[in-house]
Formats: sequence, C-alpha cells, structure tokens
Amino acid sequence: MRYLLFQTGELQLVSMQALTNKIRYMKNKILNICLVSLLLGSGLTSCKKTFLDENLETVRDLSFYKTDAGIQALVMGTYHHVFSSQFNGEMAFANMCSGVDEFRTGGDPSNGMYSSYGNTFGPIITPNNGNTVLSPAQWDNLYLGVGYANQIIENASASASTADAIKKTALGEGYFFRAYNYLRLVSQYGAVPLKTKSSSTVELEFTRAAPKDVYDLIIADFTQAFNLLGNTGSPARITKDAAAHFLAKAYLSRASEINDSWNSTTKATDLAAIGPLCDAVIGSHPLAPNYGDLWRYTAPNGANENLREVILSAQFTSDLSASGQNTQHLYYVSRYEDIAQMQRDLSGDRPFSRLCPNFFMYRIYDLQNDSRFWKTFRTKSKVNANAPTTPYVQGDLGIMYVINQPGDTRFSANLLNNSVVYSTTGKTIPHVYVAYRNGQTADGGWNDTRRFPSLSKFMDGSRTAGFNDVDGLRDITLARSAETYLIAAEAKIRLAKLGTGSYNDALPYINAVRARGQYASGESRSVYYDGGAAPSAAPQTIPPSFFPENSYYESNNIPVTTAASASLAVSNIATLPAGDEYIINVLGLSSTYDRMLAFLLNERSRELAGEYLRWQDLSRTKTLVQRAKAFNPDATPNVQDRHLLRPIPQNFLDAIQLNGQALTAAEKQAMQNPGY
Repeated sequence: MRYLLFQTGELQLVSMQALTNKIRYMKNKILNICLVSLLLGSGLTSCKKTFLDENLETVRDLSFYKTDAGIQALVMGTYHHVFSSQFNGEMAFANMCSGVDEFRTGGDPSNGMYSSYGNTFGPIITPNNGNTVLSPAQWDNLYLGVGYANQIIENASASASTADAIKKTALGEGYFFRAYNYLRLVSQYGAVPLKTKSSSTVELEFTRAAPKDVYDLIIADFTQAFNLLGNTGSPARITKDAAAHFLAKAYLSRASEINDSWNSTTKATDLAAIGPLCDAVIGSHPLAPNYGDLWRYTAPNGANENLREVILSAQFTSDLSASGQNTQHLYYVSRYEDIAQMQRDLSGDRPFSRLCPNFFMYRIYDLQNDSRFWKTFRTKSKVNANAPTTPYVQGDLGIMYVINQPGDTRFSANLLNNSVVYSTTGKTIPHVYVAYRNGQTADGGWNDTRRFPSLSKFMDGSRTAGFNDVDGLRDITLARSAETYLIAAEAKIRLAKLGTGSYNDALPYINAVRARGQYASGESRSVYYDGGAAPSAAPQTIPPSFFPENSYYESNNIPVTTAASASLAVSNIATLPAGDEYIINVLGLSSTYDRMLAFLLNERSRELAGEYLRWQDLSRTKTLVQRAKAFNPDATPNVQDRHLLRPIPQNFLDAIQLNGQALTAAEKQAMQNPGY
C-alpha cells in the first residue's frame, strides 16, 4: 500500500511510515492536508469536499499560503521539516555516517545493514527490528522537502507584496530548500526525478533526470538564494553565507570523480568559482579559538550554539512542541551501564550504541599534538553505582579507554589483568580498554563493539525527563566554516591536478584548521568536557558518570605538561604526517593527487567526524569502496562499486506508472541504479 500526500498543493508519493510521521507533525503545525489513498492497480480516488465532512470555520484552506503571513508560516514549517526532522530517529546517521571508514556497527545492529552492505540492504530493506530505517524513509523525507520548497517559490513569486520579507527572504529560502534537498538526492541516488512545480492533480508518471540536469537546478537555485538573501539571522536562519557555503559544496560535488563521465565542460569553471565563495564565508565566520568550544554545550540556545563559526544549524529548543525531538545523542554512545560499578545516568546518556569508531579514527590523529581527538571522544567515566564494591566509591575513575600507539608494551595481553592504577587515587581502575596491548601492531584492541570511546559531539545532559529521556534539546550543526576551509582546500587540490596552480595552494586552508586543533600554551591536556555535563532542570537522583578528564597522559605515556603543542602545520607535501602516510600506504596510493586527496579526506575526518558528511564525501570521490574495505570490518566482505549510490526504493518503482500502466519488471529494473 502506498499513499499520496497532497500538501499545500504538492503531490508526493510516500510510504505509510512517512505518512504517519507527517500526520503526527502536521497536527500541531502549520500545514493542512488532504489525503488521497491509492490501492495499487485499482484506480484513483480524488480529494472531495466530503473527505472529512466537517465545516470548521477556523481551519485555513490552501489560499492562506498565498498571503504574506501564510508564506512566512510555510517557510517556518519547512525549516523544521528540511533541517530538523531528519534528526528525529536513525535515518540521518544510517544514510550519512554508516558504511564508511570512520564507524562500524556498535553494540546494537538495528541498522547494521547500512554499515555492512549485506543481503538485507537493497531497494527493500529487511528490518532487524522496529528501529530499522526502511528504504523509502530518506527518499520520502527529501521529496516532501522539495514539495514545500516549490510551494514557497511559487507563492512568494506570485505574491503582490513588495516586502523584502516575501520577495527576497522567503523566496531565497525557498530556492535554498529546494537546492539543499536535491543536493542530498543526487548525492545519494544519482539520477532522480525533477519536480519543480506543485501539482493540482494526482501524478503517477515520473522519470529520472540525469545528474547533469539535477546539478544545473541545484546550482541555479543556490545562486538565486545567494543573490536574494541577506546576512543576518545565522545560524538559525539561512543567510547569503549559508547559500555561498552550499553553492561551493555543489560546485565541488559536480566536479568530483563520481561525475567524471560528463563534467569535463564544467569542472574548471566550477573549481575556480569555489575559492572566492569560500573566502567570503571564512571572512564572516572565523573559527572558534578552541575546538572544544564547539562541543561545550551547556544549555539550549547557549553560547556554543551561536559561535561565529557556525553558519547554519538545525534548531531545537526546550519547547519540544515547537522544535520536535533531536535523538542523535543516543547513537554514538558506548555501553557503560551494564558493567560493575556503573549505572545509567543522564550525563552518560542513554547508550543505543549504534555506531562504534573504527581503528581508522585512532590512526589518523597526532595523538600528542592534535587536541581534536581528545575533545571529540569521551575516554573516561566515573564510578556511579549506588553501592560500589570496596574499595571503590562514587566519583572514582571507573572506565578508561587508552588510545595508545601500535607496539606499546605497557599493557598486558590479558585485558582483565592490566592492573592499571589511577595516579590520583592509587586505585586500580575497574575497567580499562586498551587499543594496542602487549606490543600489538594490528588493529583490533578489545574487539568488543559495545565498548568504545563515545563520540561526544551530540551528548545532551540538559534533557528534562530523566536518564531514559530521548528528547534532545541541542542544535545540530549543518555548516561551519572549518568545513568551508576544507572545501576551498579540496578545490585547490583539484585545480592543481588540472594544471592550474600548485598542490601547495591547498596548505594555507588546511593548516588554518590544523592550527586551531593544536594545544595552546597553558592548556591542560587532561581537561575534558562535553554536552553530557550540561545541567538539566529535572531533579537527578543518580550520580553523574561524567568525568572531567580524558586519557591523554595515560595513552601517550608522556610527562604532564601545559606547554604549547608542536605545530601541526604541513609544509612539505612529499612527507605528510605519520597518520596520513600510514593510511596512504594501506590504500596503496602514489600519485601526488591521490596522496593529497587522501590527506584532505583524512583531515575532514579529524575535523568533522560524525557530522553527517562522510558517506557523501567518499561516494562523490569514489573512495568509498577502497576505504570501507580497508578500515570497516563490517563492510569489507560486501561493499562493491554499486554501493556508490543508494538503491531507488522499490515502493516508488512499484507505485509509479508509464503511459497509464504500472511499470513492467524490465521497466522497473531500467529505472533502478546499476547492480541492485
């Protein structure tokens, strides 16, 4: 069964799951809908006046969205759907962070097929349980966003208003929303149907537009947004700088390897356009002085959510009726509550444990000089059980992850007999997990995907309903200027390959990001904080497991110091940092271009790990298969070239028609991406 959703004049084909979610949302939001059901093969039922058989004088009809107030209300609803709703549930990380070099499936395999590319992954997703993200979920979400954007563009364009709020701001936002959704669609699926007009009748016949045509629309729309929008309201509102950032990203994507069969006529001009766009954004959005400031969340709408570095973010607040749920804090957290001396608490988060870092993440950092690892991953937790076993008391160090160097002989082969002593208390730490034990050089460590340093970028201790609460309150960053630097750097690398400029031209952009990652003079390397320590308004009866230290000194085995770290600047592209040379050697890369692209992709991981960018980056550069095989144990046996694109959902192919008839099996296969 499929359903047609008629939303403010826009007809979209969606799944029952998406329909149910939209009805729940729209009940309390701005959109009035008319539902048309379609039993496949049985004909069409049109919207009729007797659909609800009610005469509610206070209900607005679609004409409201042609007024200034209606257009602005439609824009606000679209902000929620396009930016925020994708982070309520597991769809975002499943499609954008799974199946890559950075992460593998953690202790819960609800969406493990997205990491393994195994037999249950395809045009129809075979669910592991009720948490599994089904194949149409992302497709439906993005096309609903396209529908809203089309309505904004049409109504704002047709409006007789002369107000900038309508003719510039709302119209520019509409173009941005449409381009944003289509950039996601073409990045995930390649050729996709183009829908640039709203529908007044049911439509069932769609064809897939070539990626070239999709990119033409994306770049035209982002350009329109750039020309129309001002530069106030960031990061809650779309600005000229946000349009510039994503326009540069669209140019970079069109110029990437996945499009090399057709992009030769646009590549040079696309790459040349990126630098000026990025430079303007960088000038308005300086990097935060301390990398940790980005993740030191203390309260909804607090200081860290409004740093100048942040260009655009998905908004969440303590008023869940207005912002909905952000559940991303659940998915990157290690299990901790199921071992001795520990129990679940608010600061430790509710550990759904969907994504576990691959050892790739431990290999790429300079763990002595680059603070970003220690400010990205939680490596220590307090004893917080109600009745700890003697000699432990609440507040002692209870869990420690040691991220050391291959060949380290300080820790015995038997993990349980390490007898690692915490210097402050003189007590043996109850649970110690060591990356490389007893001189080991191969990756593997403790080999338990339930236990890992937790990515802390989304942890949220401000949740208001207790330690089992899933309703996160912190914003999700969609764009920040550190990525803008790296977009510019990649463009310089690609221009050098074309013979324009030098590979060294990329280094000032990369080094600016790396310099911010260094430890500053006087900065304690052991200090740690994350959003899990943010206070909650709800009374807490369980002691916090949050521990304000990392395992820097234990991992590196160096004396305590607060001196400035050695420079992370790269000046010689022939000799890249040790972690990068290791990755390059494993991948067997030799050309200057391949080495520099690998360096750039590694730098993107160091800076942007987990920020819903990685799958698209590896897909567009056609490095996904090589890197996933090398560094993701889940994907190694299965990942193939077909996985550079997602499968077109089978439900969509089963529901559409050609010349008034359902597609034949051959026609469905012709519309499907190769290999599925």
